[in-house]
Amino acid sequence: QVQVVESGGGLVQPGGSLRLSCVTSGSIFSFVVMGWYRQAPGKQREFVAVITRGGSTNYADSVKGRFTISRDNAKNTVYLQMNSLKPEDTAVYYCNADLGPAGGPGRTSWGQGTQVTVSS
Repeated sequence: QVQVVESGGGLVQPGGSLRLSCVTSGSIFSFVVMGWYRQAPGKQREFVAVITRGGSTNYADSVKGRFTISRDNAKNTVYLQMNSLKPEDTAVYYCNADLGPAGGPGRTSWGQGTQVTVSS
């Protein structure tokens, strides 16, 4: 079973920064795509950012230019650097690891989430 654990959330002021970490139980290169999603109360989980095995990245329009997804293979970790945070960024942030078609029915794994709160 693939284990995915997020950390780094907390309370920050508007305009502040946080760096979230997602540690996997194996090499991050086992995954075709890894990404960050978030869910605010009363809303569906939404896409934030992804990074592919080949290093390509993509971002939601709402975070483009403010957030950066990156990886450290030696640490089996994917990061989400969040700058210029806004109150609307407040949500539980989840890490997703996708093994791709070779992973079968259980190809995707989710962490338990880490809370990010942006307020004065």
